[in-house]
Amino acid sequence: MIKSLKIKDFIIIDELELEFDKGFNVITGETGAGKSIMINAIDLAFGARANKELIKTGKTRAAIELTLDLKQNLPQSFLEEYGLEDYGKELIISREITESGSRSRVNGALVTQDVIKLLREMLIDIHNQHMTYTYIQPKYHINLLDSYGDDRHGTLLNEYKAIYSEMKSALKQLEEAKNKTQLTQQQIDFLKFQIDEIAAANIDDVEEDKKLEEELSVLTNFEKLKELTYSSYWSLYGEDGCILDALGKVKSNITKATEMDSSLQEVESEIINAQEALRELSSSLRSYAESMELDEQRLNEIQERLDNLDKIKRKYGSTLELVLENYTKFEQEYNSIEFAQDETQRLEKLYEEKLNLAAQKAQELSTSRKQMSQTLADTIKKELEKLDMPKVKFEIDIKNSDELLQTGKDIVEFLISTNISESPKPLAKIASGGEISRVMLALKTIFAKSDNINTVIFDEIDTGISGNACQAVAQTIKELAKTHQIISITHQPIIAAKSDCHFYVAKTQEEKTNVKVYTLDTNNKVKAIAMLAAGEITDDSINFAKQLINS
Repeated sequence: MIKSLKIKDFIIIDELELEFDKGFNVITGETGAGKSIMINAIDLAFGARANKELIKTGKTRAAIELTLDLKQNLPQSFLEEYGLEDYGKELIISREITESGSRSRVNGALVTQDVIKLLREMLIDIHNQHMTYTYIQPKYHINLLDSYGDDRHGTLLNEYKAIYSEMKSALKQLEEAKNKTQLTQQQIDFLKFQIDEIAAANIDDVEEDKKLEEELSVLTNFEKLKELTYSSYWSLYGEDGCILDALGKVKSNITKATEMDSSLQEVESEIINAQEALRELSSSLRSYAESMELDEQRLNEIQERLDNLDKIKRKYGSTLELVLENYTKFEQEYNSIEFAQDETQRLEKLYEEKLNLAAQKAQELSTSRKQMSQTLADTIKKELEKLDMPKVKFEIDIKNSDELLQTGKDIVEFLISTNISESPKPLAKIASGGEISRVMLALKTIFAKSDNINTVIFDEIDTGISGNACQAVAQTIKELAKTHQIISITHQPIIAAKSDCHFYVAKTQEEKTNVKVYTLDTNNKVKAIAMLAAGEITDDSINFAKQLINS
């Protein structure tokens, strides 16, 4: 339960602190006095959207702090996950709003809004106009029906959600595998053709084309090569006045000189070596020239091979190295398609298995919902009858969806009729604000009993009601307050009279606008209720207020 609320520099509030009772707390005050600001502050502390416009004019920050006394234990797994193991039995939730944003803390430690919203789900239930809209929307009705179920139903729901998640995962994998095989058969055939064409080229050496071009150059220029090498041979060895003849004369002269100077022996030796080298060179040139013949068959083979390689390079890469890289890429792509096709078949089978399991569990879940829907409808009807709706009819319509949903195969909608002559219609078609308020209160009362939430807040749940209906609402809230902390804004004296703790909100207009909240004692509570009932304090209104309080 909420023990206290502290507000500073928030909207038109300078500073205030409220201490709440564990039972029924009521907030009254003149229209426009700022009653809803307290509810808005609690809503913000529990993660509602914040903006800088909420900061009081002239201030740089707004602060809200809630202190909660926890009767129930929060789940240990939640406490450990978010580092709140040492919270004890008191939780302090604070939120600071500045022009640049907002920050939330739990017992002084910064936490994310996700943590705050999880705490909200476990600790508090706020009924306001947004929640009224939520409750009348059919998409939320299945959650309400499920929350009414017993442990067996809860287990069924969890089992279905687990199988549904596995089914969706299998479907996602299947779609991804199918995307990999979206190529047409023509495209796959073309990919295979490319692989086969490159493979048929038998490229083992990425330098093959360069080597063949060199060999082609020799074959196409054999006559010139023969002429040049023969000419070189004759210059070295084959005619009078050749280089070897001249070198022989040099050698003869040096030999004679060596006889006169032995230091020239090394020169003589080098000349002899040069003669031998030139003889070998000339022999090689002669052999090369004599062997040079035109091999037309080999020439044709090389030209044909180079033509084939050029064709391959034009299609698959400017070099043989790039051609082989593309060959590897094509092979990998083709193999991945083959794998994806096999994987698609496997995943189709897996998806079918999960789909069948999910459908089976969805049927069990649907049966369970139909079994308990009548019980819930009867319970809501009885609660509405207590709220001065004696002719009400309430039904829970369950239809099958065309596909499995996260919640099963059911589409659930709450139907109501407040007139005996009319058939039940969707909640959204209820025209009267008073009827909507009572339906919301009935639902809150029923579901508050089935959850672990300790604090329920009503922001003008009495809208559009009066007389017996108002008395019935007051009694219902009072009964609910026996097991829950209730905080309610009201304009109805009979509802305020049932409260255990009464706060009166007043707007002051001294130097600047401010809001003050007074915790009323018995005498002032009587006066406040008298004022609500009659608009003025008279002996009659005082007596009427006392009767309401004591009734």
